[in-house]
Amino acid sequence: MTSNRSRVTAVAAATALLASACSAGTPEDNTSSASTPPAQRATSPIDWNLPDAQRYHRLATYPVYLNRPAGEDPGAETVAEISTVTPDGNTVIYTDAAAKRIGFLDIRDPSEPTGLGVLSLAELGHADDQPTSVAAVGEYVLVVVDTTGAGAGGDFAHPSGRVDVVRVADRTRVHSIDLGGQPDSIAVSPDGSFAAIAMENQRDEEFTPGGAEEGDLPQPPTGFLQLLTLAGPPAAWTARKVDLDVEQARAAGLDTPQDLEPEYVSINSRGQVALTLQENNGIAVIDGKTGAVSSIFTAGAQAVDGVDTAEDGTLDQSGSIAALPREPDAIGWIGDDHLATANEGDWKGGTRGWTVFDAMTGEVVWDAGNSFEQLAVRTGLHIESRADSKGPEPEGLAIIEIGGRPTALVASERSNFVAAYDVSDPAAPVFRQILPTTPGPEGVLAIPARDLLIISSEADDAEERVRASVTVYGYGDAYAQAGGKPAFPSIVSGDLDGTPIGWGALGALSADPGAPDRLFTATDGAYGPARILGVDLSATPALIERELVVTEDGKPVTLDVEGIAARPDGFLLAVEGEDGAGSELVEVGTDGAITERVKLPADIAAELGGQGLEGVAVDGDQVWVALQRELKSDPQGVVRLGRYDRADESWQWFGYQLESTDAEGDWVGLSEIAVHDGALLVLERDKLNGPDARVKAIYRVDIPTEGGVSGTAAPKVLPKKLVRDLLPDLAATNGFVQEKVEGFAVAGNGHAYVVTDNDGVEDANGETVFLDLGTL
Repeated sequence: MTSNRSRVTAVAAATALLASACSAGTPEDNTSSASTPPAQRATSPIDWNLPDAQRYHRLATYPVYLNRPAGEDPGAETVAEISTVTPDGNTVIYTDAAAKRIGFLDIRDPSEPTGLGVLSLAELGHADDQPTSVAAVGEYVLVVVDTTGAGAGGDFAHPSGRVDVVRVADRTRVHSIDLGGQPDSIAVSPDGSFAAIAMENQRDEEFTPGGAEEGDLPQPPTGFLQLLTLAGPPAAWTARKVDLDVEQARAAGLDTPQDLEPEYVSINSRGQVALTLQENNGIAVIDGKTGAVSSIFTAGAQAVDGVDTAEDGTLDQSGSIAALPREPDAIGWIGDDHLATANEGDWKGGTRGWTVFDAMTGEVVWDAGNSFEQLAVRTGLHIESRADSKGPEPEGLAIIEIGGRPTALVASERSNFVAAYDVSDPAAPVFRQILPTTPGPEGVLAIPARDLLIISSEADDAEERVRASVTVYGYGDAYAQAGGKPAFPSIVSGDLDGTPIGWGALGALSADPGAPDRLFTATDGAYGPARILGVDLSATPALIERELVVTEDGKPVTLDVEGIAARPDGFLLAVEGEDGAGSELVEVGTDGAITERVKLPADIAAELGGQGLEGVAVDGDQVWVALQRELKSDPQGVVRLGRYDRADESWQWFGYQLESTDAEGDWVGLSEIAVHDGALLVLERDKLNGPDARVKAIYRVDIPTEGGVSGTAAPKVLPKKLVRDLLPDLAATNGFVQEKVEGFAVAGNGHAYVVTDNDGVEDANGETVFLDLGTL
């Protein structure tokens, strides 16, 4: 690493370089990577800034483990899958298949959902019964129950189920109807006269039919539809079975017509029932009054270009998928003449988007192509580990009218968002907004009378403290003030030649020394190769508009970049290794090429684990670094700040006293360091998230005038002063408080900025929060 101070000073004056070609767009720009030609700046094809009156505002995120029975372990798995709401719009009822119960939430104040307890299915039948869907009807809730596994561990060849009619007021069952098979979804007709239940009779994924692959069809018995009459008192409600004609299904070109497995059901104003046959890649339309099957048609196949198809840790959107069956899951009516499907796929297909069909002819009038996955990429929600499977996996879907517009709401099971589209013209949907959720959004429930939207998420990971939740959104001006700030997305990427810059796992921030309204950030080891990204702060949301690939010997390299410091002649990267020996400072030139690597002193590295270098800042020839965790020989709770002198290549170390939470399994460490106004600003955080989060803060440490210790001698602990508690800022989004507050910088405009690391949407909900803290 160079020690020539005069060269640094001279180059600092030459701000035309602006530290990297990814910042300026001047003729001197020097960006060179496979995806970013010199002087090319990405632009956003989407206007993310809808007026308050035309958008959803996140009001609350309620982790459903808070609604557990007294005495239950808070770490026990509990989820929210499908939800319904009482006619007054005040009580949400959700299914919890993991805990084999249904739950109740009071949303009279949608900004403060309150748990009203649960009803175990053991009280209604057997401890192994599982709820699959719910639907409110008057003072009752219809609880659809799969009893196939009751008492015997499951018998796919002899499926069974029922629907229980439960009075909401006292949670007592007043009637029960045998369904003659294993049920999935339920829908109630708009006029309330009947309900329809998709009877899946699902396949055993571990069974191999003769002459077929494991988990393949046919696996009798076939599925069907049940129609429930809802006239009179509940005791008079009965079920009527509707069989689907095998020959009609065969003529439509369905895959295995002798074993249809209905998945999802929706009913239009005419009383027509639309039914997806996911494994058979089909759709059926049935007259709900007579039970006559009007039509069965194939959902068809779709080829998609411009998507990530390889699970290789690289955000590469140059792949294609051949024409695969759509295999739709959720379905909804757009008016009475068109159907929309979320094409999740099962084991043979899935096309990463959603489709609009003519309901009478089965003709495709619009398909999302790669645009749904591109939404995930632009907002940092692309899950690379699913690239070779079904990508974002659109699963849930609802069609509503909001703000005078017919609107499709499509949920991504893997990328954890719901996308809203104006479908006033079913042949030309228009994207409106993206709504973040906790992992595995499945239930999408609109409450039109209150302009509310309820999203229930089915993934629960207590060990990682990422919990299944019910998220509440409110539409329009009335909810704007209570809505989360900053609105999502707070940072997005632009497109280069029609392809969005892939990003995620942002663990570092630095000011651009040549542009007051720009920052630099970098992807960490969740993705490769390492890339330095330029962020335009003048855009709303902040816009990632450049990328610079880090190379060595002319080849892209993967680095776990945790800190970045931009200088007029390049960058310093704080790289965290798998162990202490892998932690190093890496100097990168304006062309992205590595010019030097500086290892930590061997005695320091030997006492570090996998949580080493985490932040870096430059003050003239002095380089300051933050180690995330304590050395093995240092006192518990004392972590180190290091000062590296580039002139004589010497290291000095100072102590920093961490906060403590006393929470089981928690630790507190450092994330970032910056030099500002003659002091060090240090970002400190715990490992907790959601309602458990306790320590997310910026502290000030005066730059010491005396020397520090060398080697592993006990360092002197520097006094610190709280500058900003970030918990209120993170909670203000009304989302799940993020764990990894990782990046921090003070830009040339005088504002401080913070960004959260979304872990590449692995073991996290994937939401990135980019905060403008104003002046400190």
